[in-house]
Amino acid sequence: MAAIQAEIAVGGGEALRPARSLWRDAWYTFTRDKLAVAGLAVTIVIVILVLGGPYVWTKSKDALDYGIALQPPTLAHPFGTDDLGRDMLARVLFGGRISIAVGVVSIVIAMTLGTAIGAFAGYFGKLDNLLMRVTDIFLSLPTLPVLLVLIYLFRDTLQRTLGEVEGIFVMIVAVIGVLNWMPVARLVRASFLSLKQKEFVEAARCIGATDARIIFQHLLPNALSPVLVAATIGVGGAIITESTLSFLGLGFPSDVPTWGRLLYDAQNYLDIAPYTSIFPGLAIFLIVLSINYVGDGLRDALDPRHRQR
Repeated sequence: MAAIQAEIAVGGGEALRPARSLWRDAWYTFTRDKLAVAGLAVTIVIVILVLGGPYVWTKSKDALDYGIALQPPTLAHPFGTDDLGRDMLARVLFGGRISIAVGVVSIVIAMTLGTAIGAFAGYFGKLDNLLMRVTDIFLSLPTLPVLLVLIYLFRDTLQRTLGEVEGIFVMIVAVIGVLNWMPVARLVRASFLSLKQKEFVEAARCIGATDARIIFQHLLPNALSPVLVAATIGVGGAIITESTLSFLGLGFPSDVPTWGRLLYDAQNYLDIAPYTSIFPGLAIFLIVLSINYVGDGLRDALDPRHRQR
């Protein structure tokens, strides 16, 4: 009670409130969206499981036991076993690390490249036409065929140079990142074209701020909202792309159990052991769906018009 009276006494009889900020309001709006909160919770649970699960479920993902090949789910093997008797739960948990890592790293590359190109195109008028035409060229490229061609051309070289697994990882994240920066570049460019006409940018110029200072300290923080939303949704798309490549047999080697590779290995046993495809497919479904819900929640939370409603 004394604290409340002290607050009322300060400021001429008006109670003090915590200062409002963009991120505080966005978080409040985000937490009001039940689907977004549920998606965030599911995403966190899946990430914790794939990171910490192999330390709790200590069965080897590579141990062969032909005597229990294609065994249905049991207490000893909750997800069953594959055609070589390997524990599916251990393989799903380990494969999630690679699939999620591919999604996150590739989108970091895409967001960095797209933000840089969009910022330069939106701020420097002389570069706008050139950079946007390059963006249009990349947008016209069919993603999956280009991925297949690049993998066919450079897969063996990267594997010899960096290692069998590391080379494939670098190639996949680099190609996915390079082929997914264009929508982000357009979003950032549009934000910069609008923001650079604002009064606070003119004030920064008047006090002698350099172009780099205006871009990184004034414009870029105000243009991050669409980038965060695009990054969140893009992670799910990158996971699906990697799963598609692995399902086609063009991703990681057969002894690296990504979720897409597990689906590829299970396609010949759908009639006698459907669980070998259900569990990795369910993992892909849950992580992509939950990330998309988080992206939708962020989009609404960072939209000032939605917050006003």
